[in-house]
Amino acid sequence: MPIDAEQAGRASGRSQAGPRPFGGPTDGPVGRAAEVTERRLIDFVVREARLLDEKRYAEWNALFTDDAYYWVPLAPDQEDGLNHTSHLYEDKLLRELRIERLKSPRAFSQQPPTRSHHLLQTPTVELADEASGVWVVRSELLYTEAQGDELNSFVGTCFHHIVLEDGTLKMKLKRVNLINCDAALPAVQLFI
Repeated sequence: MPIDAEQAGRASGRSQAGPRPFGGPTDGPVGRAAEVTERRLIDFVVREARLLDEKRYAEWNALFTDDAYYWVPLAPDQEDGLNHTSHLYEDKLLRELRIERLKSPRAFSQQPPTRSHHLLQTPTVELADEASGVWVVRSELLYTEAQGDELNSFVGTCFHHIVLEDGTLKMKLKRVNLINCDAALPAVQLFI
């Protein structure tokens, strides 16, 4: 028996008015660790991917703490990015430099401009330590970059290490474990 729109909305947890618009109640200030819910953490990760796909890099970079790293290891089970070579191991300065390069009309590697798409499996909260204010969210990822006739896809697992800073969720670390990280990969133009 077919279901109508009202039944579909109830089954999916949505009201009759439809889905909650992006940037709704789970995106605002949190205040206390006890207010950090699984839904807020999942929305944070989904929003982070959307900002990248929409090329809103300054907003994306603002999601990190000042001492945070964006890391793509070169080897499976790599322990750290300081003592081992990585595909990417970027602090705030390196992320800002790359963002500025991407905005520059002189960035010839961006002629034509690269577009990206992050396809995420539903993120899961792997660690929730309210006492220390640390959460780790895992999401399986299919990342695709398109530039002209070129199309490159990368598959892996993202780990977002999230903290509460001044009442706002921020990333302390974004680690992307590519399934073929030890292979000779094409250059990643944007951010996975």
